[in-house]
Amino acid sequence: MGNIIDGKVIAKNLKMEIKEQIDKKKAEGLRGPCLAAVLAGSDGGSISYTNNQKKLCDELGVEYRKISLSDKVSEKEFLELLDRLNNDKEVDGIIIQLPLPKHLDEKKITSRLSYLKDVDGLTDINLGKFYKGESSFVPCTPQSIIKLIKNTGCSIEGKHAVVVGRSNIVGKPAAALLLSENATVTICHSKTKNLKEVCKSADILVCALGKPSFINKEYVKEGAIVIDVGTTMVEGKIKGDVLFDEVMPIASFLTPVPGGVGAMTTTMLIKNTCEAWIKNVY
Repeated sequence: MGNIIDGKVIAKNLKMEIKEQIDKKKAEGLRGPCLAAVLAGSDGGSISYTNNQKKLCDELGVEYRKISLSDKVSEKEFLELLDRLNNDKEVDGIIIQLPLPKHLDEKKITSRLSYLKDVDGLTDINLGKFYKGESSFVPCTPQSIIKLIKNTGCSIEGKHAVVVGRSNIVGKPAAALLLSENATVTICHSKTKNLKEVCKSADILVCALGKPSFINKEYVKEGAIVIDVGTTMVEGKIKGDVLFDEVMPIASFLTPVPGGVGAMTTTMLIKNTCEAWIKNVY
């Protein structure tokens, strides 16, 4: 029987550190940090994520501005909004909820973000610095994945890590971070042949494909660490990519959904926002 990796518990200590920092700076007379989240449309995973952001910001003393846009918003309107947020001196961090409606050019929109406020590491500047190993804002979900794996007490070095999904926001940066920890990394995607066999060879399996309950016991090696990044709304509930009840007896460690990666990711987002805030107010 595997062990649950509880993202809520792991995030708790980090939240305490963040709140202590915010309270200290406020006591010195500084305004608190401010995060702006831009949501276009009604993607279930994004709505759940913004709800969690709001709850955590309220808890830690961070001002939270959620800007909800129609799924038919024009690219021009979206870019103008980003320009206003970039120039607002009281906004420290900006996150654009992905995926965007299909008529919007994701690369063009994310590139419009100020890299100084890009707390989810989406801009070309932050991504370039990240892949070169320089100081930058690192995407929050991949950061969370590494922290959760390390919390098991198992070493990443020398392990075979398989990442299912090649998105710019999760799959690719997660693979890069695993590589930086000296894992041997395989990235799988929709064109991968023999997906089951590749997944079953993994010591560490990161599932970020966005297909609820897709990964069953046939994809998992006995004793593997399984990180479920999936957040798909199914009949009003958030579902992960992993069929939890089937995989739990096989894996050594498994993250639940909700309460796993998502719980950590929101905390990492606020951590990055606080770093941007400190740079902004000084």
